[in-house]
Amino acid sequence: MHNDPELSGKYLGTISQDFVKVADSIKEASYQVRKRGFSEYPVFPVCKEPQPVGQLLIDKLTSELEWNYYISYMDEFVQRGLIDADKQEAFKAAYKDPDEFCCLFVIDKEFTNFVFIPYPED
Repeated sequence: MHNDPELSGKYLGTISQDFVKVADSIKEASYQVRKRGFSEYPVFPVCKEPQPVGQLLIDKLTSELEWNYYISYMDEFVQRGLIDADKQEAFKAAYKDPDEFCCLFVIDKEFTNFVFIPYPED
């Protein structure tokens, strides 16, 4: 699991533009997932089309965004076979501080991968 160099340019630009608008909401959702004991590893799937992983958190149409933001966590990714059960420790080791970085799971036609994006500084 790593930030794919292919992310630069096309994806990073549109994701970053949207992310700045939703970062506070995403950061709060991440905090609530951890505080309430659901998971220490929140994951936010982002995509332009509806998809089945997680629950819709921020709809692109109602929020004037390019991407839909969903909320999930590592266990759902393991249950769905998106993270191999024997790769959970590697995922945890690669997972960045959730108070500073958001773990996005970018789903698009040409690119699907985990991406860690820093929350904007206040």
